[in-house]
Amino acid sequence: FEFLPGVASLVEDLDKRVLVTLRDGRHFVGVMRSFDQYGNVMLEDTYERHVIGNVFADERVGLYVIRGENLVLLGELDQDKENAKLREVSLKEIQDKRAEAKLERAEDEVLRKKLAAFREE
Repeated sequence: FEFLPGVASLVEDLDKRVLVTLRDGRHFVGVMRSFDQYGNVMLEDTYERHVIGNVFADERVGLYVIRGENLVLLGELDQDKENAKLREVSLKEIQDKRAEAKLERAEDEVLRKKLAAFREE
């Protein structure tokens, strides 16, 4: 096993199924087909993975190019362990859970404002 500096180390992940995390928090799973000196990565058969708690849903996006400056984490996905801790659900269920969480956050914010106004009195 030879250490390769910088983006050259990505050569070890070519043609492997990888999980990529972006700066904006999104996750993508796909087969890494190519990369360049800037860390730009091309994924084939790609899915955007939506995770909430211990459930996830994959949304197919196909061939996907990720700009290197947006890449935070890239690692090989272990097929045996992939579904060990997470349970796959439908994309609709994930969207419903997100909407529910957003509503709860909005309600919490209203309560915080009421409490702050009460403390000021």
